[in-house]
Amino acid sequence: MTPEVISPDEQPKGMGEPARVTGVLFDPAKTFEDIGRRPTFILPLLLTMIMALVFVTLIGQRVGWDRVVRQQVESRPSAAQLPPEQREAQIQMGAKVAPMFGYGFILVGLPIGYAIWAGILLGITKGIMAAPLTFKQVFSAIWWASIPGIIFSALAIVVLYLKPPEDFNMNNPLVFNPGAMMDPATPSKFLYSLATSLDLFFIWSLILIGLGLKGASGRKLSTGGAMAAVFVPWLVWIFAKASLAGIFS
Repeated sequence: MTPEVISPDEQPKGMGEPARVTGVLFDPAKTFEDIGRRPTFILPLLLTMIMALVFVTLIGQRVGWDRVVRQQVESRPSAAQLPPEQREAQIQMGAKVAPMFGYGFILVGLPIGYAIWAGILLGITKGIMAAPLTFKQVFSAIWWASIPGIIFSALAIVVLYLKPPEDFNMNNPLVFNPGAMMDPATPSKFLYSLATSLDLFFIWSLILIGLGLKGASGRKLSTGGAMAAVFVPWLVWIFAKASLAGIFS
């Protein structure tokens, strides 16, 4: 009996880009396997950047950069020791450069940061765990895993217009990490930095990256191995960041 031959037209097709957006949220394992077979990143890159640019623009219009920088400066314990004139000069200077840093981070810093993050994860998964991954697969997984950040920005914009501008906290617009319930001026900057890093939306993205690594590897990586590759360097980073915050506060 001659086996049935499947023509190229009958081969199962991959998911479309819009289907991947919803798939990342509702069926991530299947979606990231599809992304691993055909890695792309332009759509999530554009969606993430556009939403972030909208958020930063609305911050400047609704809250004002002067108020944003004032929050940052006055949350430092050392700010109380500065003469009022010097503190005000810092705030005015910061208000001038803050928009440039905000837009620059989104347009330049974010892609570079994701590329570095992809290189680190590739080194761990391919160099140490011998998983058959490519840079493009890892880079794409990171961008698609940033979809929860788009939801975060959308919710933060809603909160931005529900709260009085003077009550909006740029560092913690949503109460999804323990740091949102702490006083930013707390003397323990180590604990505050650590608490703000434990954000549920970011942890959601990290879990999605782990699923992305597993899916792209053709399941050569176990779920535990993929999650360890993502979470171990992140934990090292947040503890190092919190330590520096504690030292230089």
